[in-house]
Amino acid sequence: MHSAANSFTILTSVDSTNNYAMAKIRDGIAKHGEAWFTYEQTHGKGRRGKVWKVESGKNILLSISVATGFLTVYQQFYLSIDVSLGCFDFFKKYAGDETKIKWPNDIFWNDRKAGGILIENIIKGNVWQWAVIGVGININQTAFNLDSVFPPVSLKQITGKEYDVIELAKELHKAIMMRYDELQKNGFEKMLTEYNQNLFGLDKKVKLKKDNIVFETTVKGVSPQGKLITNDTIERQFDFDKVEWIK
Repeated sequence: MHSAANSFTILTSVDSTNNYAMAKIRDGIAKHGEAWFTYEQTHGKGRRGKVWKVESGKNILLSISVATGFLTVYQQFYLSIDVSLGCFDFFKKYAGDETKIKWPNDIFWNDRKAGGILIENIIKGNVWQWAVIGVGININQTAFNLDSVFPPVSLKQITGKEYDVIELAKELHKAIMMRYDELQKNGFEKMLTEYNQNLFGLDKKVKLKKDNIVFETTVKGVSPQGKLITNDTIERQFDFDKVEWIK
């Protein structure tokens, strides 16, 4: 597989970097490790069909194409952990020990959301051929028009410094690909342990909502299959999208 881990393309404006990367894969011209950065997304995507809206030029909006043939379709959470840790490595370097990973793959600082990840896959039959890793991380934006349980936060708000967004995006690209190489060298169990050690809400009581019922439970970790493990009167496990984090 030809690696393009150093291939970094800057786009002025695009509907979504994930869409752009996916088109390259479908046209057969994407390379493993290739990255696309944009100053502005007109239709940025978040999970659960949410729209990811940010100020132009102030944040990291990045997609990376990766060849996933060495993983099975049942190991999709492996990639999620890999990318979460790459983003965590990058953000913690600047924001410090308050940096956490919120299940399944958001980057948090204290109780605030600093970034999110959206992975989209190309699967043929039962072979997982490619994935597009989409990452949005708040860097220089200081005002957010977003009403959320967990308000946004940016590196500039945390540190008071202004950053070169392109340089940081290149650094993030390298951090994610380093973790990807680690995953290929059978690093999943170690990575899962590391992911759980840095999990937001670990060993704390949280409020979750399932089927319109809100309940309190304690976060104990995440399983190799990507289920959130909690404990109250009994141990429970939840699939993502089956439960909502209230506080």
